[in-house]
Amino acid sequence: MVFALLILMSLTILGVSSVSSSLIQSKMAMSMEKRSLAFDAAESAIAAVMFESEDEDLLSNAALNDPLTDARAGTQIDMVNQELSCFENAAWTNRTLTNAGLEKDTQHTVAGNYSDTPVVESWSRTAFVREQPCVGSSNVIGGSNISCHIFIVKGCGQMKDSNYAVANTLNASVFAPATQ
Repeated sequence: MVFALLILMSLTILGVSSVSSSLIQSKMAMSMEKRSLAFDAAESAIAAVMFESEDEDLLSNAALNDPLTDARAGTQIDMVNQELSCFENAAWTNRTLTNAGLEKDTQHTVAGNYSDTPVVESWSRTAFVREQPCVGSSNVIGGSNISCHIFIVKGCGQMKDSNYAVANTLNASVFAPATQ
């Protein structure tokens, strides 16, 4: 009888620990899925900035600017004293990516969700860093009136009711006329 009770108690402990372990693993899997969806939204936000910056219809429209042009005309980021935050939208060039997708000849500034099931938001911040000589390009370009304009593009994604946003950053360099 004592032996049967010991076996029964050990099986109960084993069962409770198995249920507890599976609940923890389920929470971890859901958290990883949420982070993955938010990261996909952040990557899509970066791709949307590149899409707008290469959109020939948008570039030929004098009434609209692509994100890099807007960032170049805006405040230059001081990399020592500032950071390009997903949650500061006042000083940087901001774009959103909604479930409507990307359209030519459009600045993507309309509010909306990247995904509705589950609800995920996707947006980007773009800042101008500096102008510098293009490394290794002096022989190719053949002149000193061309320089490289360096930008930072931060893509951000966030699940609804989440306390954090997932972000990824891209550094972009564009040939442009020198300002000096």
